[in-house]
Amino acid sequence: MPHTVMSLEEAAEYLHLDVSDVRALAVRAEIPCEQQGERLVFRRGRLETWAGQRILGLRGKHLADYHSRGIARHHDLSPAAPVVTELSDPEFMEPALQGRSKAAVLRAMTGVAEHTGYLYDPDDLLESLRQREELCSTGIEGGAAVLHPRHHDPYMFEDSFVCIGRSPSPIPFGAPDGGKTDILFLVCCQDDRIHLRVLARLCLLSHTTMLLTRLRAATNGREMFEALREAEISILPRPN
Repeated sequence: MPHTVMSLEEAAEYLHLDVSDVRALAVRAEIPCEQQGERLVFRRGRLETWAGQRILGLRGKHLADYHSRGIARHHDLSPAAPVVTELSDPEFMEPALQGRSKAAVLRAMTGVAEHTGYLYDPDDLLESLRQREELCSTGIEGGAAVLHPRHHDPYMFEDSFVCIGRSPSPIPFGAPDGGKTDILFLVCCQDDRIHLRVLARLCLLSHTTMLLTRLRAATNGREMFEALREAEISILPRPN
């Protein structure tokens, strides 16, 4: 459930951080938590929102370090697995999203999600996307946004998936650099930990590869998917 209470140790494991780091964040009031007697407790829903926004703001070495920790400690696949590509498909791509406003793009991306066959209730997803954007924009630098539901519960999807859409006309989306947004990632995961790992990898791909440029040049879903696949492969560790 969204408001499950976590201990300090459980919160650290969930965030892929050391217990001492989470305790320090709490002492500085930089992470949402509560004091119950002599122990710190964390509400899962508030922690999830904080973690998602923290990842969206990471750049450079900090983002690479977080991404590496997440894959190594909490993923069933090997560190070299192309997790985003495996959660996507050419049919999950839309190079010509309809809509000239943030609200219209959210509706359009929900429509793309319906094509996956994994979505139980489009109205639930759209409402959850709206709620997440009301908390804080998912826009990132470079003209992209990483849309995701406010909460991640198994009942919303049959399986986890990632969709990508491109708006022919960039729109204001609340990105931190003030720029407009034309590339929309939609991350729908059944499990919070998978969600945070996928979020970190998409940010890494957007900031360190030519993915966004190639997505803008793509003419169809197949080309968008190949751009994603090749960009992800390029950052994976090579076998010895």
